[in-house]
Amino acid sequence: MQPVFRFAPSPNGHLHLGHAYSALLNERMARESNGRFLLRIEDIDAIRCTDGLIADCMEDLHKLGLCWEAPVLRQSTRLGAYRAEAITLDEKGVLYPCFCTRSAISAVGQGTRDPDGALRYPGICKRLSNDEKAERIAAGEPHALRLDMEAARRITGQVTWREEGGVPAKGFDWGDPVLIRKDIGTSYHLAVVLDDALQGVTHIVRGSDLFAQTSIHRVLQVLCGLDEPEYHHHRLILDEDGNKLAKSAVSTPLRQLWREGWTPQGIRERLGF
Repeated sequence: MQPVFRFAPSPNGHLHLGHAYSALLNERMARESNGRFLLRIEDIDAIRCTDGLIADCMEDLHKLGLCWEAPVLRQSTRLGAYRAEAITLDEKGVLYPCFCTRSAISAVGQGTRDPDGALRYPGICKRLSNDEKAERIAAGEPHALRLDMEAARRITGQVTWREEGGVPAKGFDWGDPVLIRKDIGTSYHLAVVLDDALQGVTHIVRGSDLFAQTSIHRVLQVLCGLDEPEYHHHRLILDEDGNKLAKSAVSTPLRQLWREGWTPQGIRERLGF
């Protein structure tokens, strides 16, 4: 089987050096294994992911010397497929509606934290009766859909994944993550799993900040009957203070580096390529 790699940015801001490293690493690993290299645009957030940012993203990647197969998949064209799979998961009894706001969850107080450090969902809506859930949905109350991890694990058993080097990594305890968001109609978790399967991605190469989230993705892959890819979570590119580069932290974008006189070759050398 020919290896398939992908770089899948969410263009809700401009790309920075961390994105450049991940894209270059995926392309190099694909080339060295005689594999395919894909670009996927994860634009389910239609408000923040604008056509202008998508065009800038592609321009920056081309400037780095990267090429990818056409056509480029945009997640915004796949919302129907995500909803259809959510219906299937709901029929398996592994989803439940959640009407909670962030403030309602925070009001419960400090509790167990998930691997990202956020307050783990305390299961408020999981304890609602079926009648109450149905009444609130019928009344039009906004709600998300959460994955009932306890119910899911009864189906999947203990799930592990293959990290590069053949070492199975155990899952992490996230509680019940949101699979269908109130505002978007899907989530990163569901969309990325379904799209990797659709595109036949065999090797998922991404930052180590997503390592723990892989446990959610592996549970979904088993629930949805999808093939298991191989994972490689690479090092993060840090700023001068040792912090992870992030769009939310307004890290210096590639476009500013171009304006400051950086060349594509200079950025490649800075990142070790």
